[in-house]
Amino acid sequence: MTDDDDASVTIGDATGEVGAATDAPPMISMLNVDKYFGDLHVLDDITLEVPRGQVVVVLGPSGSGKSTLCRTINRLEPVDSGSIAIDGVPLPAEGRALAALRADVGMVFQSFNLFAHKTIVENVTLAPIKVRKVRKGDARTLAMELLDRVGIADQAQKYPAQLSGGQQQRVAIARALAMSPKVMLFDEPTSALDPEMVNEVLDVMASLAKDGMTMLVVTHEMGFARRAADRVLFMADGRVVEDASPEAFFTAPRSERAKDFLGKILSH
Repeated sequence: MTDDDDASVTIGDATGEVGAATDAPPMISMLNVDKYFGDLHVLDDITLEVPRGQVVVVLGPSGSGKSTLCRTINRLEPVDSGSIAIDGVPLPAEGRALAALRADVGMVFQSFNLFAHKTIVENVTLAPIKVRKVRKGDARTLAMELLDRVGIADQAQKYPAQLSGGQQQRVAIARALAMSPKVMLFDEPTSALDPEMVNEVLDVMASLAKDGMTMLVVTHEMGFARRAADRVLFMADGRVVEDASPEAFFTAPRSERAKDFLGKILSH
């Protein structure tokens, strides 16, 4: 892939492949995954497939294993048993192969993790230049396109501390997209934001979903789940208790755990 190609597939990596070969492997595949923290069984025999282009929202009470599930997909958390694959490639244990696979998996966290001493545009260009070996000029062009896409191109020369939390999180999304990932993982991306900043981040995520990006989103934002998800997973006690369409989950949850959860969340 040339540098110019790198710039051209930015977001479209997903859009170009949706509806391609029907026998393509799932973008995310987890088989019999178990994870313990000491005696605590955090992920209990998780088996999950996410086809390319699908948006999966993971809901559940605190401590249900949602964030751990998200973090195992690019091995930020190693698992104790079971297997995980990205686009048909098993997740390597360590080394260069793991770094290469991680480059295909964008991740956005609760905290923005931006480099405070670098400008916004420098934050976005750093990984493509260092990891993808994109030329500086091409990386900057790509970064400005992405910053424009998330609505903050006019902030490119500022430093993170000069931006609001919502703006910083949009930079974090642009930075992840600059690597032309095959899949995007979001771990509670709006939980650290003031309420008035939440929608500006969710709108960017909904736009990505509409463009066909494969996404797994851990969130408490029910409106986003209804609006943007193809599928809702409800977790409790380290297990996937329900796996349904948003319509089915929100109107007719099957389990008592989900009914109780929705009753508490939606009554506020």
